Amino acid sequence: MVSEPTTPTPPVAKRVPTTRSVHGDVVVDEYAWLRDREDPDTEAYLVAENAYCEARTAHLAPLRDAIFDEIKSRTQETDLSVPVRRGDWWYYSRTQEGKQYGIHCRAVDEAGTDEQVLLDENELAGDSDYFAVGVFTVSPDASLLAYATDHDGSEKYTLRFRDLGTGRDLPDEIVGVYYGGAWSLDGSTFFYTTLDDAMRPYRAWRHRLGTAQDQDELIHQEDDERFFVGVELSRSKRYVLLMLGSKVTSEVRYLPADEPGGEFRVFEPRRQGVEYGVEHAGEWFYVLHNDGAENFALHRTPVGSTDRVSWQPVLDHRDDTRLEDVDAFSDHLVVSLRRDGLTGLRVLPLVDGAIGDGYDVAFQEPVYTVGPGANPEFDTSVFRYVYGSLVTPTSVYDYDIASGRHELKKRTPVLGDFDPDAYESAREWATASDGTSVPISLVWRKGTPKDGTAPCLLYGYGSYEHSTDPYFSIPRLSLLDRGFVYAIAHVRGGGEMGRRWYEDGKFEHKRNTFTDFVACADHLVAQQWTAYDRIVARGGSAGGLLMGAVANIAPEKFRGILAHVPFVDALNTILDPSLPLTVIEWEEWGNPVESADMYRYMKSYSPYENVEAKAYPAIFATAGLNDPRVGYHEPAKWVARLRATKRDEHELLLKTEMGAGHGGKSGRYDAWRDEGLYLAWAIDLVGAA
Repeated sequence: MVSEPTTPTPPVAKRVPTTRSVHGDVVVDEYAWLRDREDPDTEAYLVAENAYCEARTAHLAPLRDAIFDEIKSRTQETDLSVPVRRGDWWYYSRTQEGKQYGIHCRAVDEAGTDEQVLLDENELAGDSDYFAVGVFTVSPDASLLAYATDHDGSEKYTLRFRDLGTGRDLPDEIVGVYYGGAWSLDGSTFFYTTLDDAMRPYRAWRHRLGTAQDQDELIHQEDDERFFVGVELSRSKRYVLLMLGSKVTSEVRYLPADEPGGEFRVFEPRRQGVEYGVEHAGEWFYVLHNDGAENFALHRTPVGSTDRVSWQPVLDHRDDTRLEDVDAFSDHLVVSLRRDGLTGLRVLPLVDGAIGDGYDVAFQEPVYTVGPGANPEFDTSVFRYVYGSLVTPTSVYDYDIASGRHELKKRTPVLGDFDPDAYESAREWATASDGTSVPISLVWRKGTPKDGTAPCLLYGYGSYEHSTDPYFSIPRLSLLDRGFVYAIAHVRGGGEMGRRWYEDGKFEHKRNTFTDFVACADHLVAQQWTAYDRIVARGGSAGGLLMGAVANIAPEKFRGILAHVPFVDALNTILDPSLPLTVIEWEEWGNPVESADMYRYMKSYSPYENVEAKAYPAIFATAGLNDPRVGYHEPAKWVARLRATKRDEHELLLKTEMGAGHGGKSGRYDAWRDEGLYLAWAIDLVGAA
C-alpha cells in the first residue's frame, strides 16, 4: 500500500511581546526577537522556512529545470566583452562555459593578441558560496592592479595590489574596504574608503604602496552621519576627486593627481539641498548641479577659480529635461539626459576652449534605454554607448563625434531560435488617483491575445530617483514565450520623469508610489492586457516595500507577489539609528524619530505595521542573512506576522540565502537556477505552465 504524501506544515514563529513607544504611540511587536541573529531560535526559524519553501516548491522542479535550461541554452556561456582601449592596452573580460565568474584580461590590440589574464574570479572564489569583486582599477602606467574581494556578501572587501609584470600580489593587504578607489598619477599611492558600524563609507585613506595598513594616512573623516565618502581619478588623470554626499547635498574636494601627498581642496562648500558633480577637461571644471535648477544645469569654471560666483552657464535648466550626468573629453562633452520618460545623449563639441552648438543623438525605437559605456580614454573622438530595449538585446556602439557614424561593436548574443521580430513593445500611460499620467513599458510575444486572458508580470521599484528603464532580458523570454505580458510600472519615487517625479514619491508623498502601481494594474486590466487574477507583481529592496504596501492596500488586484529582500519593516528600521544606513535614509523617507507627523505617516504605509486579518495574494519573499542593506529580519518578521494574521489559504513562502547578501547568490549558474524557481512559481501560480 502506497501512503499519500503529507502536506508540509508551515513554520510558526514564537511570539515574544516587545513594546515600542514613540510619540505617545505604544505598539507591541511580537516578532522583534528575529533581529537577534545570535538567538538560536532565529536560525532555526529561517532554516524551517527554507525547508518549508523547498517542500512547497518541489513540484516546480521540472519547470524550474526547464527554465534554467532555456536561460542557459540562450546564453553564450563562453563569451567576451567588447575590448576597451586604455593607453597601450585593450581591456576586456570573458566568461567560460561551466565557470561561475568572469576572467579579466588585456591584450596589445583589439583582436586579443598576446592576451594577459589579470584576474580570474573563479580561482579567487575557490569553494566559497559567495564571491564578488568591489574594486578593480589599473594604475595609470598600467603596471599595477588594485582589486578587492568579498566572500560572504557583507560588502566589506579586502584590498590587494597585483604586479601585472609578474602576476604576483604585493605584500600590501587592506581589510574593511568599500567600493571604489583612485590611483595617483605615478602609481605610488592608492586612495580608498572604509566603513563605520552603520555600513557607511565615512573615511578616506591614503595608502603608499609597500607600507602596512596601520601606517595609512586618514585624509578625511565624515562625521555627518548623512554623508557617504567616495574617491575616483578624473578621466583626464589630472585630479583625484573626493566626493562627499548625502541624499540631497554634495561636496567635492580635489587634489592634483601628480601630488599624491598634497592636501585636498574644497571645490564648493556644501550647502543643504544643493547637489553637484565635477568633471575636468583642459583648463575647465564642468559642474552638473541643481542650485536653482530642479532638473539640473551644466556650468563650467576655470580650474583656478572654483567658487560659485565663477561658474559660467553651458546648459540651462529645463522643466522638461533632466540632466543626469556629463562625460568630459579633450574635444567634446557628452551629457546624459532624460525627457518624456526616455533616456538620451547630447553632444557638445569643444573647439579651442569654446563650446560649440550641441545636438541630441537620435534613436529609432519608441521605447528604449541608452547610456554611456566604458570610456576611459580622455583624448578620443569616439564615444562608446550602450543601447537596448525590451526587444533589442543590449548593444555596444561606438559613435564617431566628427562623422556622426554609429558602429555596432557587439550585440549580446541570444542563441537558439530567438527572433526579435517575434516580440512587440509599447509605452502606455495609466491615470493615477490624482490625475497624474504614469508611464508603463510593455513587451509581449506577437499573437498573445489582448482579451484579458493573458497572464502578466508587473514590475515596480519607485525610490531613490532610480529609474527602471526598459531593458532586454534573456530570462524574461521564458515568460513571454508562455504567453505572459511583461510590464514595468514607472511609478513616482523613481526618476523616469525628472526630479519632480522623484520628489512626488518621497517623504509625505510616498503613498503615490503605491497608488501609482495599483493604477498601472488597473490600466492593464481596463485595456484588456490581463486580469486581476492573472497579475503577478514583482519588486525588490525598496521595490519590496512597494510589494508589501500594495499587498495591504489592494490585495484583490494581484494573484501573487514576488518580494525580493523587501524593505517591509520600514518604520522600525528608520526608527533605529544603530542599524546600517538608517541615518542616511532619513533624507529619503523622513525622520520619524524627530517628527511625530512623519512617524504617523510612515506607520500608515509600512507593510509590517499594516498586516491585517484579511485575504492576501500568494507571496514569495526572499532574504539574505548577510544583507547589509535590508536586514534579513524584515522579510522574516513580515512573513511571520502574515502567517499568523492573514485569512486565506494562498501560498506564503520565505527563502533566505544563509551565505549571501542583498543580491542573492553570486555565481551566474546559481543565479539562473534561482531565477528559474521564481519564474516557475509565477507561471504555475497563474496556470500558464
